[in-house]
This record gives sequence, structure tokens and C-alpha cells, in this order.
Amino acid sequence: MKAAICTRYGSPDVLHITEVPRPVPKSNDLLIKVHAFAVHSGDRRMRSLDVPLLGKLPMRLAVGFKRPRQPILGAVLAGEVVEVGRDVKQFQVGDRVHALTGFGFGGYAEYACVSEKRCIAKMPQHASYTEAVCLPFGGTTSLHFFRKLQIDQMKTILIYGASGAVGTAAVQIAKAKGLQVTAVCSGRNTERVKALGADHVIDYTRDGYDGLLLKYDAVFDASGKINKTQAKRHVKQNGAFTSVAGQGVAKERKEDIHYLNKLFEAGRFRAVTTISVHLMKSSKRTVMSTPGENSVTSSF
Repeated sequence: MKAAICTRYGSPDVLHITEVPRPVPKSNDLLIKVHAFAVHSGDRRMRSLDVPLLGKLPMRLAVGFKRPRQPILGAVLAGEVVEVGRDVKQFQVGDRVHALTGFGFGGYAEYACVSEKRCIAKMPQHASYTEAVCLPFGGTTSLHFFRKLQIDQMKTILIYGASGAVGTAAVQIAKAKGLQVTAVCSGRNTERVKALGADHVIDYTRDGYDGLLLKYDAVFDASGKINKTQAKRHVKQNGAFTSVAGQGVAKERKEDIHYLNKLFEAGRFRAVTTISVHLMKSSKRTVMSTPGENSVTSSF
């Protein structure tokens, strides 16, 4: 099968398309023919080892010193089940599924093995593979941090970085939970974020934009790039603030992907795709990069 392998840590040029053996499913695994995979900010950080200085050595020890031990990156995929292990109970051949593979990676390939115990679910009935692959990463990350904020007890939220993979999901989930949402993004993305349901959208490229912000029950930094001291000025007394920066990897929960599927099927959650890239069979090299926090979906 064809796969994009990571030969070392570095720029997108370290990724090469080559032939590798097709994986063989273990007893609890599904063998999935991959129709789409997502390339997001986490993939970029993994590929380039873009982590804080103190985190570089632990990361190398965890995933590979000179290069990833699993050379096929990609932690989000969507596809069709073509084979199941003998102990698989919840899925069968022919199921259309989407999944987070965690540090098992494997998504940048024509086929991947994923344990049914991981964060995997059948796709929403009317979703395309491109739509389905956009749901897990931003949605489950937002839900992870929303639990920290305890937003079910709140009425208003300010979301920084509202146009990225996590931010667009956060806006929609917050609206689905009944919160009034103020979103901060660049001017070129304001219409997109408004269309996702944000009640107020502030362009951070405008001088003095911070003066347009009020105080909110919750403040969520979905990009990890803002001034935390500045952000905390907009938290109400007894409110809460959290950021994706410096918080480690968001915990993957299977119930979260089922929740996102229900929102999608009810028309309350839209999959946001920044770029769709099709990797040609004749390609020997591919460049897969992510501008900021935006999602990129690709398929062989």
C-alpha cells in the first residue's frame, strides 16, 4: 500500500510517499481502508518536534529519538472497515467509521489498523468522508477543555482563535449548549465564524480590539497564542479561563465522538475544511502543512 512516511523531524519535506506493507489487524483491531485523513496543528508539531525546549527530550523518548518510531503519522482518519479481528464486537466489515488514533498514528496511508477500544465510531449517516474526518480532532479537544471550564454551568463565553480547527468546533459546541458566544479571529474569517453561530465576532487585527471585549463567565484560548494576562482580564469573578497551550494532549473519550455525531446529524455542527488535498498515485513526495490551527484534509 502507499503511505506518507516521516523520515526525520523537520519541515514538510521530510514526508515521502512510498510503498509499505499493509498492516495486519490484531484480535481487537479493525483494518480500515482510509478514504480521508486530517492534517492539523498537532501533526505539524509532531512532524517538526515543535514542542517547548523542556519537552523535547521527553517527547523524543516517548515517540522516537531521531525520527518517529511509527513513521506513518496521522492521528485522525475516516474510512471503511474491510477486516475485523476475532474479538471485535462493535463493528463489522462495511462499516463507515472515523477515529482518533492517538500516538498510534497510522492515518497517512491507504490502510490503517485501529483498535475498537480507541476513540472510534461509525460515521454520521449522511456525512461524507471529508466531513467525518473533520469532526473528531477539534470537537473532542474542545469538549476536553470545556469540561475544565465547566461551561454547562455558564451563560457566556469568549473564544480566542475561533477560526481554527479547535475554535470552529468550540463555537458550535458552546452554542449547542446554550451559551452566548463572543469569538475573536482575524477579519478575513469573521463571516465564517458568524455562520457557525457566534453571537459577536471581534477582529483581533483591528487596533484596540481588546477594548471591545467585556467580561465573560468563561474564556477559552483555542489557539494557544494569546497573552494570558490580557485574556484573564475578561473573566468574571468566579469565572474560569483555560488555554490549549501547555496543557498536554487532550484526553480522547469515545462518548465525545458519539456526542459530536449526534450534533452533526441534528444539523447543529458543521465540519469545517480549510483545504482538501488529493495525493496522486504517481506522487513520490507530498507537502502537508497546516497554516495556524486550520484543518487540512487529504486522501490517497
